[in-house]
Amino acid sequence: MRVLLTGAAGFIGSQVADLLADGGHDMVALDALLPQAHGGALPEWSRRHDPVIGDIQDARLLDRLLSGVDAVCHQAAMVGHGLDPSDAPDYVSHNDYGTAVLLAAMHRAGVTRLVLASSMVVYGEGQYDCARHGRVRPTSRSIVDLAAGRYEPICPECGSELSPVLVPEDAPLEPQSTYAASKLAQEHLAAAWARQTGGGVWALRYHNVYGPRMPRDTPYAGVASIFRSALAAGLPPRVLEDGRQRRDFVHVTDVARANLLALTAPPPKGLVAVNVCSGEPRTVGELATTLATAMAGPTPLIVGGGRAADVRHVVADPRRAAQLLGYTARVRFAEGVAAFATDPLREPAALVS
Repeated sequence: MRVLLTGAAGFIGSQVADLLADGGHDMVALDALLPQAHGGALPEWSRRHDPVIGDIQDARLLDRLLSGVDAVCHQAAMVGHGLDPSDAPDYVSHNDYGTAVLLAAMHRAGVTRLVLASSMVVYGEGQYDCARHGRVRPTSRSIVDLAAGRYEPICPECGSELSPVLVPEDAPLEPQSTYAASKLAQEHLAAAWARQTGGGVWALRYHNVYGPRMPRDTPYAGVASIFRSALAAGLPPRVLEDGRQRRDFVHVTDVARANLLALTAPPPKGLVAVNVCSGEPRTVGELATTLATAMAGPTPLIVGGGRAADVRHVVADPRRAAQLLGYTARVRFAEGVAAFATDPLREPAALVS
């Protein structure tokens, strides 16, 4: 299979590139080397793939690269919480306009198979049950609530605290941040393209990905990287809220394998979303404590507070991935986090003003 892989030098994309190359697939690797994610030079682990340095917003480049391609694996994106709302034009430009240019080029080239890197952030808050009212959508948490230490979502009917449950792919989609809104827009664009062209899209909703090659020392990095940087400096990881917020931390090698399974599976009709997760829910506090132990560092510091765009609990239902793609995670939490203590990370990003 000949595959165009966008974001091929990135955290996840580089792992997908390794699997494609090792599996004997013919790969066209593309990456823009965005300064928000890269330290400037092409990472050592990506050099063997000889990626084209270019932007998915370049339609002429895409027309050339898509010649003879059977499928596209679209990993390129600007990720993370970012700095503040001033980031919005960059997120929309890279994630949404770039995806639109790519889909148009795929149509011109007659390519009808797409694997799209989506994210659990499209859900916003996870799924919750009330003891009295069953499945409900929680009221939004305010800055006042967070400052006062009221972290758990409450029932809009009776005001009682809710219990988190597994989030299936048909859960309501309520993005809470600019990045999240841009990822949901990518799904909508891809779904529209699929309806218009008869194409098939696997939208892989990654949960909290960690592992080797993760970006570090940048506001766009994930929480595992932020904790590790603090510990490497001899400082305790600073855990927001009370540390009991639940996530699904999934190892990057499992995420890469999910992409390969989606590329080689029969394409779906239209767009089908799939959670890519570990199936092993953990708290953010557990992540900080496990990593601190592995690095023989100071005990994590629970600092309270919180960010307006943060959600309390997002715990994925892994069943659809197993049923449709044959995917189940292989790397367990304790094993993966212990290895992450010494995993090679990406050089600090060169932020631009």
